Amino acid sequence: MSATTRVLLVDDHPLVRDGLKARLGGLPGLEVVGEAGNSNEAFDAIEQARPDLVLMDVGMKDVNGIDLTRQLLERHPKLLVVMLSMYDNPEYVNRALQSGARGYVLKDAPSTEIISAIEAITAGQTFLSPAIAGRLLRSQTPRPMLSQREAEILRCLSKGQSSKQIAKTLDLSIRTVETHRQNIKRKLNLAGQAELIKYAVERCREFGDS
Repeated sequence: MSATTRVLLVDDHPLVRDGLKARLGGLPGLEVVGEAGNSNEAFDAIEQARPDLVLMDVGMKDVNGIDLTRQLLERHPKLLVVMLSMYDNPEYVNRALQSGARGYVLKDAPSTEIISAIEAITAGQTFLSPAIAGRLLRSQTPRPMLSQREAEILRCLSKGQSSKQIAKTLDLSIRTVETHRQNIKRKLNLAGQAELIKYAVERCREFGDS
């Protein structure tokens, strides 16, 4: 980086901020100019320190980091934001990018990855941790088409319902429910009941099904 990038750390855990300062401190081209532990402190720090880039924790207590990013960029549209997160769920990543973040890095990533993210984003690019990019790509792979009834059964499975309970909920016979369950496993190439339940829970959480 040819010029110094002024960095603000936003995380509600002081130990995490201390760790980031230790990892980034003294690096050429970087200067940690402030830190904040909540949304109010973040707004104040931006006004006082005038950072170029914010390293933003996703799991903030008062306001989550994704919503805070959106709020900050409404006031400071030129601000660059890199999300730091423990979560590699594609839903979080997509929401973060939609909020205006330019990068998404896992908290347990090596410091070189955070530095690479800062370098890429200050150069006008976006950056995703390689592990996140791979999972995001896999999540966008087209799924086999399920029928409406099969989708309904998946939603019931995600709520922990048994075949008997599903049959009562959907006014079907237990044998019909079992047949649908077998068809879903075949279409999705799922080995057993445990994989079917896991898929149902993850799928319904990812797409916000109730």
